[in-house]
Parts: sequence; C-alpha cells; structure tokens
Amino acid sequence: MQVNLLYRPSQSLAQCWLQNGESVVAESGAMVGMSTNVQMQTQSGGFMKGLKRLFGGESFFRNTFTAQGGQGEVLFATPLCGDMAVLEAGHKQWCIQNSAYVASSPSVDVKTKTGGFKGMFSGAGLFLLETQGMGQVVIGTFGALEQVQVDGSMVIDTGHLAAWESTLTYKVGKSGSGWIASFLSGEGLVCHFEGQGTVYLQSRNAAEYGSTIGALLPPREQ
Repeated sequence: MQVNLLYRPSQSLAQCWLQNGESVVAESGAMVGMSTNVQMQTQSGGFMKGLKRLFGGESFFRNTFTAQGGQGEVLFATPLCGDMAVLEAGHKQWCIQNSAYVASSPSVDVKTKTGGFKGMFSGAGLFLLETQGMGQVVIGTFGALEQVQVDGSMVIDTGHLAAWESTLTYKVGKSGSGWIASFLSGEGLVCHFEGQGTVYLQSRNAAEYGSTIGALLPPREQ
C-alpha cells in the first residue's frame, strides 16, 4: 500500500493506492471516495471486539477495502480539520488515542486495550488502541501534528496526545505544584512520560474547542 498525504497540514486527505488484491482496513465513516474497482466489506471482527471498540469511542464496525482487477484508490479523511501521519508498525509498536485512528494495513492488528483510570485521565479515554504486527497505520488529528522525541522524561497535556511508542511508560498527574494550583492554571491533568521514544502531539484540543464554541452558541429554544 502506498499512502500519499495531501493538503497538509490543515485539510489533510490520505490517498491510498492499492495493488490488485491488496486491502486496507479503515474506521467506519473515514472513506471519502474510492475507484470503482475497489470492493468494501464491513466486519466487526467479532461481537466482543466490536463492543469494546464501541465503548472505546470508535465504531462497532470497521471497513476493509480491496482492489480487484487492477490498481485501486481509496481516499480517507477525519471529521475535524487537521494533519495526518503514517506510522510504521513492526520494529516499533504504537499506542493511539482512539479518535486518532484512521486506517491501517490488514497485517497490523489494531487492538482496543483497556487503559483503566490512567487511560481515561490521559486523554485517550478509558480505552486506547495498541498496534501489533507489521505494516502501516494512518492517524489523523485535530490541528497540526508535532513529532517529539522523548529521551528521559517529558510532560505533555493530556488533551494534545495523539500517539506514542508503546515502549514509553507514563503516569497521569497534576500540572502544577498542587491540585489547587493545577486547577487554577487551567491546565488540569498531564502525562509524565518516561523512557525513550516518539510521541505525536496535536496542536488543538478537541474538548477545549467544543467547550469554547459551545459557550458562543445561542441558548437552545425549548
């Protein structure tokens, strides 16, 4: 699969070229368009897997697109304006915020993993995604993407996390010297990463954006 990322960084579109018989798996609703020789099949991968994805903020089903009779093209995008990136799984494995997943090679098993309360407060939700296998994973975020190398330790706001190498460990904590200071700062909770690896950040926080826009809207009429 060849992936070209178009119209970066604010209006990104993933153009996936598939050879004859080649497939790509994508989040439900991510497809923008496809060539007529591409066939789509919708599957849950099993009731429990689909249910776990549903609780994790994803779709119950995922779609598999397969080129037949020649090279095929599929276009993918995300609901919010922003950048996209292609992660290589294999030598490195990734943890992904559930809303950042767009598509992946069939050879990559993107599993929904229970993050517990740590995952819930990390900004990834009670569930997060973890890759296994070898292939490509396309992620999409809200705003621009920044690739940061962690070499020792780094503190990152929970609302700006998109993906990180699974070798990194993290714990959720307060942003200030105390809980009151953290609350008054407006920063809230942050993730303290330890180890060596890559973290992808998104420049915009979807929750904060929604709160800001919601406060500007007129009251809903009863």
